[in-house]
Amino acid sequence: MKFGHIGDLHIGKRVHDFSMLEDQRYILDQMIKIFEEQKVDGVLIAGDVYDKTVPSAEAVQLFDEFITGLAKAEIPVYMISGNHDSAERLSFGAKLFENSDIYISQVYDGEMKRIVLKDQYGPISVYLLPFLKPAAVRHALQRDDINTYEEGVMAALQECEIDTTQRNVLVAHQFVTGADRSDSEETWVGGLDNVSAEVFKDFDYVALGHIHRPQKMGRETLRYSGTPLKYSFSEADHKKSVTIVELLEKGNVRVSTVPLIPRRDMRKLRGTYMDVTAKDHYTAENKMDYLQITLTDEEDVPGALQKLRTVYPNLMRLEYDNKRTRENREVQAVEAQEQKSELELFEEFYELLNNEPMKEEQTEFVEKLIQDLKEVRV
Repeated sequence: MKFGHIGDLHIGKRVHDFSMLEDQRYILDQMIKIFEEQKVDGVLIAGDVYDKTVPSAEAVQLFDEFITGLAKAEIPVYMISGNHDSAERLSFGAKLFENSDIYISQVYDGEMKRIVLKDQYGPISVYLLPFLKPAAVRHALQRDDINTYEEGVMAALQECEIDTTQRNVLVAHQFVTGADRSDSEETWVGGLDNVSAEVFKDFDYVALGHIHRPQKMGRETLRYSGTPLKYSFSEADHKKSVTIVELLEKGNVRVSTVPLIPRRDMRKLRGTYMDVTAKDHYTAENKMDYLQITLTDEEDVPGALQKLRTVYPNLMRLEYDNKRTRENREVQAVEAQEQKSELELFEEFYELLNNEPMKEEQTEFVEKLIQDLKEVRV
């Protein structure tokens, strides 16, 4: 059985006040064509369908077009909510949609939705695990021993009683420890949202969402599909793609990717004003890309943003890198360091030494120790 794995669509997103809706429409249409060409048996959508919990009418309409396109192509959908989605809104009409082979995770109530499929190798169970916070699992399972994201996900999966002799697929939206993040992702201080890859060991394939760079997590079959578009300039070097997963007999999973070609790329340019405006520096096509331009002129160019946009209409961000700005950054860095608390400085030092953030219990211990020392000093 063959699946397409996508996630983090963030429909309705604005980047530096530029609407991405038309770019999203273009890439969603491209994905439908890829799924048809690949003859997939279903599409796994790993959360963050929308960019906001209350999406705009235009965003909802665009996603409706996408889902309708998949339904017309007779491609089933297995979808979960992410941390940017409202689980209640996304799952509206879920029972009705199942008549069209569109399966959506419900608000977590202690049970995960499970869909059983069959092919020539036997049954495949597809589990839908929406984005979970520890408090939601603690409430649903009536347990007071769940305090971390990892404990919450482990408890939710333990309730499933997974048959590991058969093939199992999980669609989830969590941050697996070690994943390479981007600026456009929502993060928790100190890595408190970390979940170990070992938590997902019972699944033949795990379709992950939440991280914007496509990547595997230790094994080929534990993967983030990444966003279909670049949503920050920290992603300028990303190669966006659709993940294709083929499950054969138990233990045999093939994973490949199909590149996505955006309507407009997102790039960084650097040089003097004369350099970046020279005609041999751009083409009719790439000057329409979304750009961050860093000017290296020692003196600011009056009206540079407006002037550059006559050449590059989709210039999103203009920066300077010269002696003045470097000195300002150094001063700001010192001021920022001086404003940090003792705990924040210790956390940075710990992570530098150990290449991992402090655990919650370690943070609590150090916080108490600092407080005790302050009291002794007084």
